[in-house]
Amino acid sequence: MKYNLINNKLFIKNRRNFTAKMKSNSLAVFNSNDIYPISADSTMPFEQHRDIFYLSGVDQEESVLVLFPDCPKESHKEILFLKETNDHIAVWEGEKLTKEAALLTSGIKTVYWLQDLEKVMFELMTQAETVYINTNEHYRANVETETREDRFTKWLLEKYPAHSVAKSNPILQRLRSVKDPIELDLIQQACDITEKGFRRVLNFVKPNVWEYEIEAEFIHEFLRNRSKKFSYTPIIASGNNANVLHYIENNQQCKAGDLILIDAGAEYANYSSDMSRTIPVSGKFTKRQKEVYNAVNRVKNDATKLLVPGTIWADYHVEVGKLMTSELLGLKLLDKADVKNENPDWPAYKKYFMHGTSHHMGLDTHDYGILTEPMQANMVFTVEPGIYIPAEGLGVRLEDDVVIQKKGEPINLMKNIPIEVEEIEDLMN
Repeated sequence: MKYNLINNKLFIKNRRNFTAKMKSNSLAVFNSNDIYPISADSTMPFEQHRDIFYLSGVDQEESVLVLFPDCPKESHKEILFLKETNDHIAVWEGEKLTKEAALLTSGIKTVYWLQDLEKVMFELMTQAETVYINTNEHYRANVETETREDRFTKWLLEKYPAHSVAKSNPILQRLRSVKDPIELDLIQQACDITEKGFRRVLNFVKPNVWEYEIEAEFIHEFLRNRSKKFSYTPIIASGNNANVLHYIENNQQCKAGDLILIDAGAEYANYSSDMSRTIPVSGKFTKRQKEVYNAVNRVKNDATKLLVPGTIWADYHVEVGKLMTSELLGLKLLDKADVKNENPDWPAYKKYFMHGTSHHMGLDTHDYGILTEPMQANMVFTVEPGIYIPAEGLGVRLEDDVVIQKKGEPINLMKNIPIEVEEIEDLMN
């Protein structure tokens, strides 16, 4: 890992919070992700399953966490199973976690090698009545690949069919959506690295640069600041490309007079940042570009104020729609007749702003959180309105990451990332 060691108090607290929600005499199991093949002997870079990371800090393949808070054997209330390391593995793959390093990382005292898993699980399952399995129930999930977690669950339920089964995901959805101060610091670090990348890009962009060159400037700055990658596939969309919401080709030349919609963020220690900015290729906005840009910025600022404890996500988006409708009327993109005759299921503003405004953010860019439940303090949300006008060859999206507070407006984790028209023009010139 490139990141600095995280205080294991975070993971100890996370496990305590999770086990407090478990049924009596039950155990829960969490698996690392697979290393996914490409072809031949090539593999994709390893990405740890966020749930086992959240509960243990272990960032290594072939790892299993078992939590059994009511276990009669004290040393088996928390167990880590790890791939056994040795000198050969250290030479060929790099050093893996030792039992001592695993304790330092996670705060878990009982660590077994993976070859002991079935034997120890047999003992544990004879003592437990309920087993918590870990399923992916995120509202955006669309998974076709069978995961390591899926295979383990299949094996476990076939071998122990008489046990009651419960789901870990509803517990994790609620716990992970509310961030610990240590987590907020890690997300802030990711945002600060993103800021460095963006400031570098502002100094780099000029007419005729290529979108992929801008992407390269970001990743250079991210890597040199202990981030391993973008937290999601970056969008560097110049001109009319900005009107393709998930444009990721990043292979076009940036023409003088156009805008570039940038949606890019660094990860740090598996925590995400998620930023959108829109900048002028020539270093100066036209009058019309500035009008649209400032309209989006006003919606972003006003929408941010609505993110307070007790807010319901769906109601919030209705209110943001009203804000956007007002701005589109001011831009002459809509008229009063458009609004009066709109379809309630697809309001008039959706012609120019067709996506949502906010989503949970944290270990996943689209993080855990149950959208039908009220917002709470220390939840982290994006705020990302946009206006897309294909007929004019421009699209503007602005996005910050904010932390809901018990009282008052959210804290903007991206407050130091330039966003006002005048500041962007000054920095580019």
